Amino acid sequence: MGRVEGKVALVTGGASGLGAADSAALAREGAKVVVTDVNLVSAQAVAQSIGGGAIALALDVSSEEQWIGVIAEIEKQFGGLHVLVNNAGVVLNADVEDTSLEKFRWVNSIMTDGVFLGMKHAIPLMNKSGGGSIINMSSVGALLGYPIYFAYSAAKGAVRSMTKSVAVMAQVKGYKIRCNSVHPGAIETPMVQQAEGRPGQVQEIPAGVLPHGTPGHPDDVAALVVFLASDESRFITGAELVIDNGVTIRPF
Repeated sequence: MGRVEGKVALVTGGASGLGAADSAALAREGAKVVVTDVNLVSAQAVAQSIGGGAIALALDVSSEEQWIGVIAEIEKQFGGLHVLVNNAGVVLNADVEDTSLEKFRWVNSIMTDGVFLGMKHAIPLMNKSGGGSIINMSSVGALLGYPIYFAYSAAKGAVRSMTKSVAVMAQVKGYKIRCNSVHPGAIETPMVQQAEGRPGQVQEIPAGVLPHGTPGHPDDVAALVVFLASDESRFITGAELVIDNGVTIRPF
């Protein structure tokens, strides 16, 4: 307990799935968590359930105006920011031929623009707060060819690249800020259920080491997020941490 004690953490897309699990795990380890989402009611429910002084704020990550407002509110209420988890995301089932420009821009407005805006506006406050950790949720879709998730993979690839650029920038400028990307495989979340055509049908995840083909639990990713948020990972920056039960290393 207490691995991120005294830190203030902002989680985007925190109303459900990975964001809710990340928020709960960070709160359990002592962080003051700001749960943000376009769905404020659900974000408030998550904040209330995890306790520990957590609050919820409405945030459309594609809106620069809303990002500016959220960062200002965090500084007002907590005086600083030490952890940013850029988790908000959407998925579109379509290959390049079936993806309209409008849909492509929509997907990227959330996961490319959203991550860009989050880092741009959080970094000054994080630097002012003495530094911290940025954790960008990418995907194995940034590392492998998934035709049916064309726009999603494009956005996650951008997240991977932006992460490395920011990690280097922070070191060059002397900021005590680390920036890493997390690349999950299939995790049992509402978004994955939707993408697989089984909305609301929850697959039970057994305990222990999982066989190939079994989705991970949101808590599996949340455990990695806590590690990256903590000072235990002080020597890790610009890395892409794959958490996929071996999917990306298989030769077939």
